[in-house]
Amino acid sequence: MTTARPQRHVRAAADGRARRVRAGGQHGQAAVELVALLPLVLVVVALLWQLALAGHATWAAGAAARAAARADAVGHDADRAARDALPADLRPGLRVSAAADGAVRVHVRIPAVAPALDLGRASAEAHFPEQDA
Repeated sequence: MTTARPQRHVRAAADGRARRVRAGGQHGQAAVELVALLPLVLVVVALLWQLALAGHATWAAGAAARAAARADAVGHDADRAARDALPADLRPGLRVSAAADGAVRVHVRIPAVAPALDLGRASAEAHFPEQDA
């Protein structure tokens, strides 16, 4: 019996050491993985934010086009109505064109997450028949 106990003790010590060595090799692994994945996470967040900005610009262009068409239908300034209907960050670069049939088209620049990017314009059209004031 005395010989069996030391063997178990030695085996347990060897197993314990092996486990400690394996666990010691894992220290810092989560930090390395975070650093490796952080650029990917940032790119995904930036793309999602850019989609939100594009959607906001498109929605705002539609609201501005409707406001401009209403103003044009009663003889008011369509450009001013569109400008007043837009948030301040979308007003630079606003283009408004009104047709004789009451159609008004509004174009706004899509804001970019990275200022160097030019993502084009969002546009919308609305039509109200001319009304008597």
